[in-house]
Amino acid sequence: MADSVLDRQFTVDAPNRKWVTDITYVWTDQGRMYLAGVMDLYSRRIVGWAMAEHMRADLCVEALKMAVSSRRP
Repeated sequence: MADSVLDRQFTVDAPNRKWVTDITYVWTDQGRMYLAGVMDLYSRRIVGWAMAEHMRADLCVEALKMAVSSRRP
């Protein structure tokens, strides 16, 4: 497991300084789907997300691409 870079320091003084991510699953009409989200700790808003039938790395990459594209940090 990787070390925690944030060391539980979740306060931020400006947008796009610290992003956090998580993956969960949700049940839909299509069955179980995986949802990856990227949250900006300053605004506490979801700035990128992706959903797929799998939990492979490209699910997270797509969520991060959306965040970078929309926020241009």
